[in-house]
Amino acid sequence: MGLFEQAKRKKVLLMAHRGVSAGNIPCNSLQAFRIAQNQGADIVELDVERSSDGVLFVQHPGMEKVHLGLQDSIKNHPASAVSQLRRLNCDLSPTEWTITALEDALRLLRGRCIVNIDKFWENPRKIAELVRRLGMEDQVLIKTENRPDYLEDVERYAPDLPYMMLVREEDHTHRELMRRRINYVGVEALFTTDDAPVASYEYLDRMHRDQKIVCCNAIVYDYRTVLSGGHTDDVSMVEDPKDGWGWLADRGFDLIQTDFLLPCRQFLEDTGRRAK
Repeated sequence: MGLFEQAKRKKVLLMAHRGVSAGNIPCNSLQAFRIAQNQGADIVELDVERSSDGVLFVQHPGMEKVHLGLQDSIKNHPASAVSQLRRLNCDLSPTEWTITALEDALRLLRGRCIVNIDKFWENPRKIAELVRRLGMEDQVLIKTENRPDYLEDVERYAPDLPYMMLVREEDHTHRELMRRRINYVGVEALFTTDDAPVASYEYLDRMHRDQKIVCCNAIVYDYRTVLSGGHTDDVSMVEDPKDGWGWLADRGFDLIQTDFLLPCRQFLEDTGRRAK
């Protein structure tokens, strides 16, 4: 079943941002992915970076100091050294959990949920080769920014893999993507205000007529960067989920990315916004 059909059946799909992490469980770890799976994630989002000798690891580029206590990028270190790095917990203390190879993460999640591979554009050929070697062509969702060179790489290395583009405020590429040799399944729409074109009923209806999904991002990684018009995880958890996750579901978004998977799922299911 394709992603659009899954979204229609469940009303709203849920994506766990870097798995589900808290306390001593670090994000982007196998443990966080297991929790996301246990809590009913439809999709697990993860980030990919490579070592100096080309091994792919699950790591958000630029966050090594916070997540690993490393002062520079893992790009500068061989896999033998990277694999020994321990992830830090929420107090920046080392845990027993080491950094995860992308292959290990994919093997864990294979057959259980879809894997949204963020930062695909950093290593498109190697990621696509790994996905095919594991037979997961229909179990991943690759994502890139809207850049001509990134689209060319998707066409060159991964035309068969389900693809989602990041769009901000307004979508000028939908028709072009429909014509390209890309397995285009939808977009992740980022918007700062409710009246942004990508948050309009008209845009969402048009995308649905073309059988494409529209994902929104309820996470807050920097309060100065608004991703979903203020309808965030923070609003949902601290104030009223109707103004956060509820608004996004009622607007017609097909997929919500969240850092609070279980409360989001329970609220949406209890209010009839998501099928149980």
